[in-house]
Amino acid sequence: MVQTTSGDGIRTLTLDRPDQRNALTSTALRDLEAAVESATESVLYLHGAGEAFCAGADLDEVKALDSESAETFAALGQRVARTLESYDGTVVAGIDGAARGGGVELALACDIRVATPDATLAETGVKLGLFGAWGGTARLPDIVGTGDALDIALSGRTLDAKTALQMGLVSRVTAEPRAVAEELAAVDADALRVLKARIHDDADRETQERREQQAFADLNAEIE
Repeated sequence: MVQTTSGDGIRTLTLDRPDQRNALTSTALRDLEAAVESATESVLYLHGAGEAFCAGADLDEVKALDSESAETFAALGQRVARTLESYDGTVVAGIDGAARGGGVELALACDIRVATPDATLAETGVKLGLFGAWGGTARLPDIVGTGDALDIALSGRTLDAKTALQMGLVSRVTAEPRAVAEELAAVDADALRVLKARIHDDADRETQERREQQAFADLNAEIE
């Protein structure tokens, strides 16, 4: 259910269950985790096959969960999201068509979210008496702010690409999201890695600046 291809510095991860709008079972989540963990490319490009990015968790599996297995399923989704988030290189989500629930949460774990004009995003779990539990309640307010996060999550409303861009939920809207991954793959891999680490550094400002100085010096030493 997850297909991988590699070339030109990009590992492409394709959620490949188009007849189910790429809904994710626990097996698919483990496949995605393994594909990320085995990657060595400077850029990962995550997208969906067919007309959707990802419809989120497979509802047939979710409905069959008891209390204990529901916690296990949520923990698995959280772990996969953390694996994407902590990848040493740059992770780009190419969102074409529908992203719902867990699909939005996986996209939130990526470094850059690029939508096509036809993309739509929604945290629809609340309409089912649930909510996305793959780390979205933490990442969503970090990315769009608490007010918009509450609006998106509590209403379950569907956002078009333009609205998602205005909120900061996606970084760009373009007909060819993969082109962004190709742009990044053409950049020095060490520079990408170091910049990502520096931007995510949550130390105090003085420590951040000291680390920034050292990282700059290390990269400069490698320039011929």
